[in-house]
Amino acid sequence: MRKGKEMSESDTALPNIPPGAIRAIFSLPVIVAALGYFVDIYDLVLFSIVRVPSLKALGLTGRDLVDQGVFLLNMQMIGMLLGGILWGILGDRKGRLKIMFGSIFIYSIANFLNGMVDSIGSYAVLRFIAGVGLAGELGAGITLVSEVLHKRVRGYGTMIVASVGVSGAILANVVARNFDWRKAFFIGGALGICLLLLRFGVMESGMFKSMKEQSMVSKGNFLSLFTSRDRFARFLHAILIGLPSWFVVGVLITFSPEFAKMLGVVGTVSAGNAVMYCYLGLVAGDMVSGMLSQILKSRKKVVLLFLIMTVLAVAIYFMASGVSAANFYLICGLLGFGIGYWAIFVTIAAEQFGTNLRATVATSVPNFVRGMTVPITTLFLLMRNQFGLQQGAIIVGCLTLGIALFSLWHLQETFDKDLDYFEEFL
Repeated sequence: MRKGKEMSESDTALPNIPPGAIRAIFSLPVIVAALGYFVDIYDLVLFSIVRVPSLKALGLTGRDLVDQGVFLLNMQMIGMLLGGILWGILGDRKGRLKIMFGSIFIYSIANFLNGMVDSIGSYAVLRFIAGVGLAGELGAGITLVSEVLHKRVRGYGTMIVASVGVSGAILANVVARNFDWRKAFFIGGALGICLLLLRFGVMESGMFKSMKEQSMVSKGNFLSLFTSRDRFARFLHAILIGLPSWFVVGVLITFSPEFAKMLGVVGTVSAGNAVMYCYLGLVAGDMVSGMLSQILKSRKKVVLLFLIMTVLAVAIYFMASGVSAANFYLICGLLGFGIGYWAIFVTIAAEQFGTNLRATVATSVPNFVRGMTVPITTLFLLMRNQFGLQQGAIIVGCLTLGIALFSLWHLQETFDKDLDYFEEFL
């Protein structure tokens, strides 16, 4: 850990924190990781925003807008699931920086090409490729930030990454409202390419450099997560606490126009505005959850609090019969705030494992959660066909929230944990 030579007033305000630790929260690695996640989120949610106009431009109408929208979303999420494994392994073997910028390059090029699609087939292939690219940035960024910051302030660093990052959804909505869907994809690609220019000023994690010199240490051994009951349990529970996030985004927000019509909301509800308000709530939630985890000195207590708020927000969502479109958007913001423990969730995953497996886990865990959108939306469609739109969503929501609470109970507290160690494989 690099330490500053002089102690600033901000450093002396917090006990037991070395000089320079507070200033490091705003260092270039944190800024680049935050901007990378910003572009990542822009592309990730852009499809949800332009789903209807893009599919209509390709000749689809009626129920196909939902069914083919789910198909394309699932293709993106499958790509993220596979990409999470690939980038995670490479992150522990080749370095956090290489993976972070490699993923940015791939999803930026995929963005450009998404703006040129002329069929569902090509759209699906490119959403898959974009998903693979999107899979690497967040995990690599959170791993890098967790390793370069002092253990007593790394929660603030990951809070900044997530808060800045999720605001990319707001830009995606603004762009989609002022440009057609093809140009919106082009703009996303251009943002990613511009971000790559910052890579030359960012240094690799010192922990990774030290590990790289240890030739006898096994690095990025993904299969080792399944050869130990303890490691598998940590890995699985770290994934499952994030399920409610993608139930909210993948079902309630993505299909908000359909839910609004069913609830009799007065006025027109667009998916783009629902996404924007949800992610405005997410920005606020990530900031509050990050600060609370530092104040309470606990990750688990904060996640529990936000899961309870998510339960309440979902209940309010389904009781919003006859409200105005403006109030419905506010409820979408409340949903976003409730799932605004995303930064803490990824931080918990990174803190659960040693340096030689940290990028593998921190990269694969959020993408396994995103990949869980496939069974979540598939189950939602099955429940919708059997019980109706509202009842089907409530069943899926109760299931995901119940699983998350169960897994949170089984995870260890990781606040203030020393991360400079290796996982031992026997």
